[in-house]
Amino acid sequence: MATHWQTRFFTIWIGQAFSLLGSSLVQFALIWWLTQQTGSATVLATASLVAMLPGVLLGPVAGALVDRWPRRLIMVGADSLVALFTLVLAWIAWVGVLAPWHIYGVMFLRALAGAFHWPAMQASTSLMVPREHLPRIAGMNQTLQGLMSIVAPPLGALLLGVMPLAGVLSLDVGTALLAVVPLLFIPVPQPRDVGGQRITLFHDIYQGFRYIWAWRGLFLILVLATLINFLLNPGFSLLPLLVQGHFGGTALHLGWMDSAWGVGIIIGGVVLGAWGGFKRRIYTSLMGLLGIGAGTLFLGLAPARALGWALAAMGFLGFVNPITNGPLLALLQDLVAPEMQGRVFTTVQSLAGLMTPLGLALAGPLADALGVQSWFIIGGVGCFALGLSGFLIPAIVHIEEQRPAATG
Repeated sequence: MATHWQTRFFTIWIGQAFSLLGSSLVQFALIWWLTQQTGSATVLATASLVAMLPGVLLGPVAGALVDRWPRRLIMVGADSLVALFTLVLAWIAWVGVLAPWHIYGVMFLRALAGAFHWPAMQASTSLMVPREHLPRIAGMNQTLQGLMSIVAPPLGALLLGVMPLAGVLSLDVGTALLAVVPLLFIPVPQPRDVGGQRITLFHDIYQGFRYIWAWRGLFLILVLATLINFLLNPGFSLLPLLVQGHFGGTALHLGWMDSAWGVGIIIGGVVLGAWGGFKRRIYTSLMGLLGIGAGTLFLGLAPARALGWALAAMGFLGFVNPITNGPLLALLQDLVAPEMQGRVFTTVQSLAGLMTPLGLALAGPLADALGVQSWFIIGGVGCFALGLSGFLIPAIVHIEEQRPAATG
């Protein structure tokens, strides 16, 4: 795969980009439908919770299977199942019996497929792309996320204005096909299993945990990520209510907020690509984390009549997002043993999201009682404090010099 890697990788990548657009449209349409129909922070928190549980609870199992099974077939199956689940939901919406519990169920099933797709794609990237280009690909992925944040919300709002919800959901089926077709013809490399013959699935999962435990800096970063997700994810799950309830906005204004986030991500990705970050990549991520804390606090303090203030905060949060996540993801793709990447990526995802369900359970009722902006203030202060603490922990600062070997 070392020769002509660009053609192979970017053909797959472009198909995945179209699939991401379809998924982003579906996400926007479903969340706005729930916002209009219920106006409840608890309902939105529940939707976020059911969409997160598969990755949190089944991540280590999915990662072990990703390291066992052909990653190309995993991505084909996951994309196909997501399209099927969405088609069923479109039919339910078309016949006029759609209820929140239908959305919860399909969100759970889509997330279940995503729990396999995301680690398969990330682990395949490190084998399809030469290591010197991994930071650039990470930057491109961040830029793609930014473009989706710009394009999908206003496009979703426009489509909801000219077609029923079922029509918007059906678009995701077509974009999923664009992701599946290239994978049917392009080979995706598998890592050589240097750990010897595998014994049981449980043994594979145990290897993933032992690998992370031996890499103490990564383990401590996961502890920080768990606390950060507890503080931040619930607030941003309630963003539609902040727009509608606090700022008195509409779907269009929610689209502006998401687009401001997207513009910030693109600018941040370009800056990161040109600058390259600090020599120690972890310093770049920690600086970005400080920015996320400050931006979240700024958003929570925005007065009700200061939507422009909130838009600026969202733009800044988008800008520091690739500064935080891009270097860390490239670091893991570069340093984690290829035959361990499925397990490591999913364990990272699971442990980082472990406290998010508790945060969502608390954030919904608290936001209904005290106002949505209260959780943004709490999250901003806490995230900034955690970012500062990272600079004071030697194992985190020296994470790149302390990686373990693959375990057998």
